[in-house]
Amino acid sequence: MNKKPDTAVRSGLRQAVCKNEVVRLSQYRAALRRFKGLGFSKIYSNFLGEAVGVTSAQVRKDFSHFKISGNKRGGYAIDAVMQTMDGLFRKERAQKVVLVGAGNIGKALLNYRGFQKENITIVAAFDIDPAKCSKNGACPVLPVSALKEYVQAHGVRIGILAVPEITAQQILDEMIAAGIKGVMNFAPCNLRYPEDRVTVANVNLVQELEYLAFAVDQGRKTG
Repeated sequence: MNKKPDTAVRSGLRQAVCKNEVVRLSQYRAALRRFKGLGFSKIYSNFLGEAVGVTSAQVRKDFSHFKISGNKRGGYAIDAVMQTMDGLFRKERAQKVVLVGAGNIGKALLNYRGFQKENITIVAAFDIDPAKCSKNGACPVLPVSALKEYVQAHGVRIGILAVPEITAQQILDEMIAAGIKGVMNFAPCNLRYPEDRVTVANVNLVQELEYLAFAVDQGRKTG
């Protein structure tokens, strides 16, 4: 029996072991949207590669890995490629996300409207501080003690961790126990977790800024 197209492309995504490949796929999708906005209906791999910062050969290799077809002479049909990518990222339905930590970073994420454009919704936030908890507003802020019940009742699989370093490991453990399968971690520390049960993406803002400061300083020294 032949697989349905959306099932086939999703199986391709599950087989991808390199995070960089998935990141590039997201970058290709964003570039394709820009090209479409400029009136393009087809795109060649060299133009797409230049927009993303990779070679045309890398574009073709990535597309082949994810079963995205095109024509060497005629290029890639933008609508068809974006439809396949939407299937890979499951854009046909809203991605529900929970946020743990309603501090400064958490509030900024709650107010970020870019998620809506990608059909991503933070459905609830959680915090250990009762003063921050409220069911009023577009996104309720609930006690951390309610995390497991909420996640399981609403079938949430993705979470954002934006708590201080001292509580990050404990909260991550609770998120995993609740059934969260993917975590974006803003806590600036190394966390332990079972890699066969959860995927963690670390976002260390201080580390990135320190890298930039170092690079700029080295550039100044070398002229």
